[in-house]
Amino acid sequence: MAAPAALFLLLFLHSVSPAALRSFPFSSSSSSSSSIGTYSEAPQFRNADNCSAASGDCEPSLVHIAMTLDLHYLRGSVAAVHSILHHSGCPESIFFHFVANAYGPGGAEDLSGTIRAVFPSLRFRAYRFREDRVRRLISASVRSALESPLNYARNYLGEVLDPCVRRVIYLDSDILVIDDVRHLWDAAAAALAAAPEAVIAAPEYCHANFTRYFTASFWKGRRGRTFHGRRRRPCYFNTGVMVMDLERWRANDYVQRIERWMEIQKQERIYDLGSLPPFLLVFAGEVEGLDHRWNQHGLGGDNVKGSCRGMHPGPVSLLHWSGRGKPWDRMDAGEPCFVDYLWKIYDLYGSSSSSPPTTSIFSW
Repeated sequence: MAAPAALFLLLFLHSVSPAALRSFPFSSSSSSSSSIGTYSEAPQFRNADNCSAASGDCEPSLVHIAMTLDLHYLRGSVAAVHSILHHSGCPESIFFHFVANAYGPGGAEDLSGTIRAVFPSLRFRAYRFREDRVRRLISASVRSALESPLNYARNYLGEVLDPCVRRVIYLDSDILVIDDVRHLWDAAAAALAAAPEAVIAAPEYCHANFTRYFTASFWKGRRGRTFHGRRRRPCYFNTGVMVMDLERWRANDYVQRIERWMEIQKQERIYDLGSLPPFLLVFAGEVEGLDHRWNQHGLGGDNVKGSCRGMHPGPVSLLHWSGRGKPWDRMDAGEPCFVDYLWKIYDLYGSSSSSPPTTSIFSW
């Protein structure tokens, strides 16, 4: 982040007043309440007068967003939802789809109950994800968190979500949206409409060294020709922020294609990361690119140390703490990075939350 922008952010955060949130902390009444912790209830967010009315879950005017829920990342998910609602002009026209483990402490029932208590008027549905659907296909990764079966739930959204959901924004739990998410929805709709063969729209990073996402043996062997014949140059994209055309996904059996690469990985070791490489193998060179403002990624540092990183230049609509370092962990450890203080504004955990800004501070 440039020095003037950093100074502006520091002055802004210093001026933010204490929370105007309802002082009704929530704790789950289930046996996992001590694990889930306590959250404050968020303010009510209402549609502006010019928003289209949507009574059903399948109305075409809805923006559909899918996220996963688990115990460790729940705090991030709550902050992410809070930021999305706060910056939306039509928050009641957003429908969330939360995928969580099927049963047990921290399962779909417990965590969706927390979401309902924190956001009483939120339009959402929770889905039980059976880990055995993918566990046998998961290989060891550079970071244990990347081996969680729930990391692979995005592969199955076409099966899990109602067939009436034709397009969905998938978001990781370690993000903040500081712009109206409908702008992302509309930009992706236009990009996908212009390319009938495309399934994914996401920011691409063609300056990144694409070869490093796969092993040397992959590139030396016949697998290295995997990307020949793609519509365009294969580039890195981050699967934590992407828009998926589920109609095209379902029609072309992409689950089987991804699972096939995971089976090959079990035999040949062609990559070291978790759920990202199979997506790259199937979609790199076929993605419709979106503005980089929709994924200011890497704020969590690398996959080993999770050290602080500066902001990339340019406008920002979405902040993404991809990497090992998560803002809630660094805050609790007393070792926050500068940008983590912005995340804290949307944090509803405990009673120390701060009010979100009235406008985006990254709109310059």
